[in-house]
Amino acid sequence: MAETPTHASAPVPAPAPEGPGLDGGWSEQRGRLRKDLRRTDLLFFLICTVVGLDTIGSVAAQGPQGLSWMVILALVFFLPYGLLVSELGSAFPVQGGPYVWTRLAFGRFVAGLNQVLYWISNPVWVGGTLCVIALATWEQFFTPLPGLWRYVAGLAFIWAGVLAVLLAVRLGKWVPIAGAVARIVLLGFFLVSVAVYAARHGVHGLTAHDFTPTYAGFVGLVPVLIFNYVGFELPSAAAEEMRDPRRDIPLSILRSGLASFVLYGGPVLGILFVLPARQIGSLGGFIDACKAVFTVYGGNVAADGTVTLTGAGSVLGAIAALGLIVGLLTSGVSWAMGGDRGQAVACADGAGPAWLGVIDEKRGTPVRVNVLSGVLASLLMVAALNLTHGNSEKYFAAGLGLAISTTFVSYVVTFPALVVLRRKFPDAPRPYRVPGGTAGAWAVTVLTTGLVAFTVADLIWPGLGVGWFGTAGNPADSLPTSFAGERLQYTLSQVVPLLAFLLVGCAFYASGRRGRR
Repeated sequence: MAETPTHASAPVPAPAPEGPGLDGGWSEQRGRLRKDLRRTDLLFFLICTVVGLDTIGSVAAQGPQGLSWMVILALVFFLPYGLLVSELGSAFPVQGGPYVWTRLAFGRFVAGLNQVLYWISNPVWVGGTLCVIALATWEQFFTPLPGLWRYVAGLAFIWAGVLAVLLAVRLGKWVPIAGAVARIVLLGFFLVSVAVYAARHGVHGLTAHDFTPTYAGFVGLVPVLIFNYVGFELPSAAAEEMRDPRRDIPLSILRSGLASFVLYGGPVLGILFVLPARQIGSLGGFIDACKAVFTVYGGNVAADGTVTLTGAGSVLGAIAALGLIVGLLTSGVSWAMGGDRGQAVACADGAGPAWLGVIDEKRGTPVRVNVLSGVLASLLMVAALNLTHGNSEKYFAAGLGLAISTTFVSYVVTFPALVVLRRKFPDAPRPYRVPGGTAGAWAVTVLTTGLVAFTVADLIWPGLGVGWFGTAGNPADSLPTSFAGERLQYTLSQVVPLLAFLLVGCAFYASGRRGRR
């Protein structure tokens, strides 16, 4: 379990860090931070952040080649990304993390716009993807949510997360820790149940040919796989709340990366063994697989694939469903803890409204940004449910695509900061450096930036490159199933909000004029 520091009656404020820092109004807010994060806390925080339960079904829906691309992208993206963030996080351990890196590299205006995109992607994700999966899980295992009750349940999910983020760090850090434990227990129990199910009923045979990677599969998988591989930079947003960020950040990234790869790949393989390919959906793949394997404890699967749980199977299914909902909730909490802190630093630094940059004196957290995030997530949930007329699959596809594209546009700016800061601050202490000198730094920068840029283009225009240069497949098949034949509608669901978010970023920067003066 996490190490819990001993607290005096008044926590000790975090001192200003060494090296390049911020100006504006952040100096005043910095003294309200508390150094309550230790290495074990960071490990659990990153497991909670990186192991996303919402995309397991999306990967499994692409078939066995999903695992092949998962291994390939682990080598060409996950590893370089971890190396890149380890150097930036340990060399510039300043509160705000990615905002500070991009501000030092490209200036306050670019960093301010970039931070708004990074921050706002979390309300989109929580109000869209996470909320709809939580609602679908509740309806699968407990009771339907007709009419108004769907909105009530969605708002309860969102604001439970907001309240968790509002807590002081010494208390709030236990929420991601609980989320990491829930993931380990839930996914571990699922894999054990798959083994029992396989021993009793057999599994669907998978041939070596099924694992052959294709370009069409790559285009369909790259957004969700890379999205599930990101999040290493989040602890750096709370760098001045750590005991020893220069040492703890690289070690935590290494350990959590290895754990996350195992925790994510195992369930995908389990789903492929249990469910016929035609029954695996992006939204309900993991939920349906859980119900199927839990029949070994009580229940049956009808000829048409309908699953009925009884006795111990029903009880264990309900417990697993609650664990999944907790896992989804804590995913949103861990990302909000990082994204909201970065936005508060940006606002206090003059890249946004000064009133949003205030750190609460009692809690040491950016309460105002936290509440605004909850309001935005609530509005997006209500709007999405109305625009999609309650179509959960369409709601899920649009919300997930927008959350990924918004986050990845910000990465296109953040990742090149590595090579820029090596040139601008060559003498800054770097406890960890990307191996290979300048060539190594450029290699990880080009790989990570190129892949996230391609992902953004692929999300805006699904099927990009399919059918080109002799590749097999039809670009229309890359559209989410719920948007079949509606390419323009899907593209607008991504482009229009992205443009709106950029306008919000410009408005934020304009409103920070007084703070800059």
